[in-house]
Parts: sequence; C-alpha cells; structure tokens
Amino acid sequence: MLPAWVTNGTAEGTEPDGDAIRMLNTLQTNASYLEQVKRERGDPQAQLEAMQGFLERSGLKVEDLDRLNIIHVTGTKGKGSACAFTECILRNYGLKTGFYSSPHLVQVRERIRINGQPISKDLFNKYFWLVYNRLEETKDPAHSSMPAYFRFLTIMAFHVFLQEKVDLAVVEVGIGGTYDCTNIVRAPVVCGVSSLGIDHTSILGDTMEKIAWQKGGIFKPGVPAFTVVQPERPLEVLRERAQERKCSLYLCPELDDFEEGCQALELGLAGAHQRSNAALALQLARTWLQRRGCQGLGELKEVPPSSELLGRPVPLAPVFRLTDAMIQGLRDTEWLGRTQVLSHGPVTWYLDGAHTTSSIQACVRWFRQAALNQDKPHDGSEVRVLLFNATGDRDTAALLKLLVPCHFDYAVFCPNFTEVSLANNADQQNFNVTLENALTRCLENQQTWTRLLEEKVGQDPWLPSPPRVGGLLQPTPPRGSLLLVPPAPRPLNSPALVFPCLAQALRWVAQGRDPHLAAPVASGAHPHPAASSGAVLLREAAAVRVLVTGSLHLVGGALRLLVPALSQ
Repeated sequence: MLPAWVTNGTAEGTEPDGDAIRMLNTLQTNASYLEQVKRERGDPQAQLEAMQGFLERSGLKVEDLDRLNIIHVTGTKGKGSACAFTECILRNYGLKTGFYSSPHLVQVRERIRINGQPISKDLFNKYFWLVYNRLEETKDPAHSSMPAYFRFLTIMAFHVFLQEKVDLAVVEVGIGGTYDCTNIVRAPVVCGVSSLGIDHTSILGDTMEKIAWQKGGIFKPGVPAFTVVQPERPLEVLRERAQERKCSLYLCPELDDFEEGCQALELGLAGAHQRSNAALALQLARTWLQRRGCQGLGELKEVPPSSELLGRPVPLAPVFRLTDAMIQGLRDTEWLGRTQVLSHGPVTWYLDGAHTTSSIQACVRWFRQAALNQDKPHDGSEVRVLLFNATGDRDTAALLKLLVPCHFDYAVFCPNFTEVSLANNADQQNFNVTLENALTRCLENQQTWTRLLEEKVGQDPWLPSPPRVGGLLQPTPPRGSLLLVPPAPRPLNSPALVFPCLAQALRWVAQGRDPHLAAPVASGAHPHPAASSGAVLLREAAAVRVLVTGSLHLVGGALRLLVPALSQ
C-alpha cells in the first residue's frame, strides 16, 4: 500500500527548484559529513557550538527550539520506524506534527514532514532559500563557512516547524547522539533509544558499549527517557549515562503486555522486529501527552509479576490501556522502504533498507515469512532474486552470509545510482561516491557471494548438493522444478551478476513483466552467461520474488523506479 501523499496527489505541483537541491548537494552529502564528524569528534562541544553558530546566523536561537516540544530519538536499528509510529499516534490525537528523519529514499523533501506528509515543493523552496540566503548574508572572516548537508537540513527543519506552528516535532538523530547536530536541542519533552547494534564504527566506536555511550548523549536533565530490551552491558552503559546526566531512564514493556486480555495489535509495519519499535513509540507518545497536560492517556494497568525481572538495572515503564488513537496510530503507520512489499503482476518486490547484521537478520526472518505466506505457483516455478548493495565501512561479507539461507536463485549487485548518468536527478546525487568506486565494491560483493555459496554447497549437511548444469548451480529440488539451463560456454562459479546501475538491474530481473519497468535492451547484453539463461527462467517463471536490501539508498533508488508517483 502506498502512502496517501503519493496516491491522493498532495505531493504534486512544480518540482522543487532544481537549483535549490543542486545548491544543497554542494553542501556535501553523507560520506563527507561522516569524515567531518570524524575530524571533529575529539571536541564535541566545539561541534555543538559550531551548530549553534549556524543556527543563530540563520535567525534562530537555541532557546527557540524549546517551543517545538521535541521528542528526540536515537538508536542503531528501528529509530526511524519508532519515530514514524510515535508521530502517527500523536497525529491521531488531532495534533499538528512535525517529523525530521534521514536519509530520504526518493526526494529530499521526505526528511521534513508535517502531519505525516513531506513538505510541499513550494514550502521546500521557500525555506531552503530563506535559510541559505541568511547564512550567505551573515558570512564574515570569522564565519565564512556554510553548514554541511545534514546540518543545513536540520536547521531548515527547525525553521519549517517553528514557522508552520507544529504542536510537536519528532526528531530522529542522524548518527550517534552525543556529537550529532540534532543534539543542540536542550529541552526535549521525552527521549527514546531504539535497539542498539554495531554500525558507523569509525565514528561511534567498535563495541556495543561505546555505541551505547554515544547514544546516551541525547539524555537531558529532568527529561524522561525510554529504551527497549538491550544486551546487558550496553543497557548498563545507558543507565550510567542517564545517572550522570540526571535523567530518568525506563525500560519499555513488551508489546505482549499491552495485548493481554484484548486482541492482538495490528501494526502498519510488517516484521516481528517492529514490535519493539511500537512498544517504544507507545511510551514516548503517552509520556509526551502526559507532560503536556493532555487528556486521554489510557489508564495504567497492573504489571503482571512475571514482567518484573529480578535484578533489573533499569526500572520497567508502566503498562497502560491503549486508547483508540494509539491503536489506530500503530495500525496506520507507513514508512517507505522498511519491510515493504510491492506486488507488480508476477514480480513481487520485497524492500527493506536493513544495513547492519542484526537488521539483516530481522529482514531475513521477515522475507522468509512473507515469501512463504504467498500462494505458491501451481507449477512450482518460482525464482528468488537478491538485489544487494552496501555502503560505508560495513562488513559486507557478514551481511551477505546472513542472506545465503534464503536460497536465492540469483544474486544481483549494483551501485545505488538509478541510472549511469544522474545529471537529471538531483535528489539522488552523491558527489562523494564515484561510479568506479561503487562498481569496484559491487564486484567485491559478487566475489564474496560466490565464495559463500561454494562454501555452503560443501558444508551444509541439511541441503542436498544442488545439481550443476553446464557449471551453473540449479535451485534445490524441494523448491519446485525450474526450467533447465542450457549448457554454458564456460563453467560458472555462481549465479551472481553485477550491473552498472539500478535501472539495468531491475529491468533484467523483471524481464518486461513489471508494468513500471521497460524490458531490458537486447543490444549490449550482459556478458555473464548466467544473464541470458537467467532471463529465460525469469520470463517463464510463474512467480518472481525479489529481495532488495543492504542499503536504504539502494531501496530508495529502487522505489523511484518501481513507483514513479513518488518522484512527482
């Protein structure tokens, strides 16, 4: 299902001034922002002071942000989903909500939302140039720089939310917490920490404890904070950070505790891992309502003794009766690119921006369940395809190893670029990644996948060794009979292909069977022999199931091509 802002036409109108987005891109994108953070991380106070300087040059003071009634959320996995749940719950109370998140999937306007919808193109233009021109006008020898991409958008979001008079703003941390530019907020109403994991190690540290210390940097004196079940040591670090910052930290009860004596809750986001994000959102929303003196909180329930774990380092937050607004908010939540399914005729796309080991594990559980729940073709001819890319300093081999058990018939690797030429697509431009570097990474991923597949064939005692035809690994018999691949002109190590851009990769997978994608071009066919034999399988299979994962940017590029309405 697509969000209302796509289907009801509220996002239509003139494209945001291309010059605005191109000017924004000159302020650097994520990769160089990370390098800047690494350089400055020895002095976090200097970073926050620099951010405060940019904010003041734009015409705002830090104390102005107090009027936004902010809910500040960090975490490694699920922080965006937790924010989306929280925003939707509070919107169902009739409140005017602001929501700042990152990254964007298709258009940069998605990062700044009002009442769940990306700000209009006109509003984006208005506030971009308002902030940009003020920063330009206030340059002097002592303040000659402009804020980097993420800092600029953060400042712009604050201007939007203040001038559009939102009742509250849900603000998702960019990276970490302590050093993040959103941490200029001094008096949020409530803070949240979603599930912790290993990511951005070059900035946040290479252990869960170091990462927990960074995340706890958003805690503020006298501001309640909530977290979900975490490993023991990282949870202790969060508790210590809360104590040193004079903040009350609570552990969210499981969603099961809210369902006792009533029917199971329906979540708008699929996957068992979303239940902890929903549990966090319920506490954040109720605490915000309580601290702002709102009615209709949902009365407290008795906590069953079994929920009270002995020796718990962090006290358990209360369980309460859910209001209709809370139940509906959880059900109505939409968050593109996270456990999202697009059924396009015989081709079904499963999109999830997982990019850490634990989030890939959750993605695999969701995909296997979602794919198994689909009706099987009568003749059994189903083809599974993995479309993967990963960016940054992530351990790609560890991520790919977790995907092997899904029994993909083909693995496809490509950069996050939608087209080889991005001249006409400013929203998707990244000046910090060259095509050559991105393709080198894809070729490395292809080699890794080949090695993992060969290791699995030799080591997995639970699976019969797949037969080889012309050197090409065939799908295992229990999955149904597929068309036999004709002998290849040379032996193949594995059915893994690299394409130079998303458009070419998606067209090869869909083989003209997805109405939103053109058929692959016959000329200049892929040189890998598996490409031509695979094209036959993909054209004739009754069902094609494609998992797109490894990078939110990859998922965003795929969505741009698969759902053209998102680009309007």
